Amino acid sequence: MPALTRIAVLTFDGFNEIDSFVALGLLGRLRSQGFTPELCGPGGTVTSMNGVKVQLQRPLDWANEAEVVLFGSGLYTRALAENSVLLDRLQLDPVKQLIGAQCSGVLLLARLGLLGGAPACTDSVTKPFLIEAGVRVLDDEAFHAQGPVATAGGCLAAQYLASWVMYVKAGEVAAREALWRSAPVGEQALYVERLLAKIRPFVPASA
Repeated sequence: MPALTRIAVLTFDGFNEIDSFVALGLLGRLRSQGFTPELCGPGGTVTSMNGVKVQLQRPLDWANEAEVVLFGSGLYTRALAENSVLLDRLQLDPVKQLIGAQCSGVLLLARLGLLGGAPACTDSVTKPFLIEAGVRVLDDEAFHAQGPVATAGGCLAAQYLASWVMYVKAGEVAAREALWRSAPVGEQALYVERLLAKIRPFVPASA
């Protein structure tokens, strides 16, 4: 039996559907490898930026136990970054966990002190707020990781975060197979190789 990899896809009110659902869907392709991605957040339900109401699968604190934690973006992320009562419930540990975020979700990594001085990727709207928080933002870069912490910029960069988690936790062969099953028909080879080429430089040699 493969080792269990619990994945918390942190999802708050006003969330961007692409961020949460692309990561959830792609990572769910490796359930046979022990992957269990679940939407995780405060309360029982959250409503997306386009009004889609979703039942959460796990409470916020469950992220502290998960092997992987991913932060998406949303309409209210800047307000969340100032909500110490909520964020103090997160006690994440990059020594034991893979942690990733995209777009405005990177603000939450900065607020939690998880970037450790590393540069970050984000979207153009979030960039000035990260700079204000003392983070060096990588221009024109969609994905960057330093050890167990990764950041991505752009909604569709969720595929890079998911690919990175697959590669690190399950290896290249399993990641390639899962991504192939998700790729547009007739474009699999090009699509999968482009994804893996983007994240491969940031994957430990032992993965």
